[in-house]
Amino acid sequence: MSKLKQLETFCAVAVRGGLTAAAKAEGVAPAIIGRRLDALEERLGVKLLVRTTRRVTLTQEGSAFLEDCQRLLSGLASAEASVSAGGLKPTGHLALTAPAGFGRHHVAPLVPRFRELHPDVTIALNLSDRVVDLAAEGFDCAVRVGEMPDSSLVSVRLADNRRMCVATPTYLKQHGTPQTPQDLARFDCLTLSSDASQTRGWAFSLPLVGGVEVVYLKPGGPLSCSDGEVLFDWCLAGYGIAWRSTWEVQAEVAAGLLVPVLEDFAAPPNGIYAVFAQRKHLPLRLRLWIDYLKQQFSQPEFWHASR
Repeated sequence: MSKLKQLETFCAVAVRGGLTAAAKAEGVAPAIIGRRLDALEERLGVKLLVRTTRRVTLTQEGSAFLEDCQRLLSGLASAEASVSAGGLKPTGHLALTAPAGFGRHHVAPLVPRFRELHPDVTIALNLSDRVVDLAAEGFDCAVRVGEMPDSSLVSVRLADNRRMCVATPTYLKQHGTPQTPQDLARFDCLTLSSDASQTRGWAFSLPLVGGVEVVYLKPGGPLSCSDGEVLFDWCLAGYGIAWRSTWEVQAEVAAGLLVPVLEDFAAPPNGIYAVFAQRKHLPLRLRLWIDYLKQQFSQPEFWHASR
């Protein structure tokens, strides 16, 4: 049995939510799908899926393995497309979306540059801190910052993203400095409003015996906004403590305009991702866009030149 077929079957079952749906899409019996999954789990020596008569759910190992499999299969499809496409030029329309602040500074400048390379492609860019439904709203690709909870989408990691708590020296002088994440309850915290994408709260690493645990807090304060850049501006004006990405505040921290706090409790980095719907054959224009983002985001000077 082909290892590749096992991986394709695993992804199909995870995305479609069951053996029957995956079997129907491929035109085979559910028993065949089950045998492929059994063979994959036996070969790996780990349980990837919990199967009942009604549904299947991913184990913790299965969730991690799914992202790697989707990335591998996407890369394979891209490699095949590059060979079969030959000298074809990308054409058509790309509908893209990205978070407002990040997209304004780190995606929008790349759009006209990409089109200069591929003039037969037209591009529409939507900037919003709302998590859009790609399929329902007609988007080809999203750039997303943070965790990727939706396993029905393919995500390609473009770069690491770190967050930190920051405030102005004046604010800290007037109000003091929090020593633990729990102390934030006594400070003015500048938070995203409920209709924005940061649903889990601020992440911190707390020490445990033998390791650390990442916890999520939802501090409050008198000011909140759905636009992250407004929160940055409020923080820079001295209205409170904000939890921002390093790409947004590193220049101000280096200049002494903002001061990091709670650095000993900083959570591990999450990612910046290109996210798109599961497809057997990616359009050339979309594959080239994702490759272009990866190439640009991999250059340290790109981040220093931004903002």
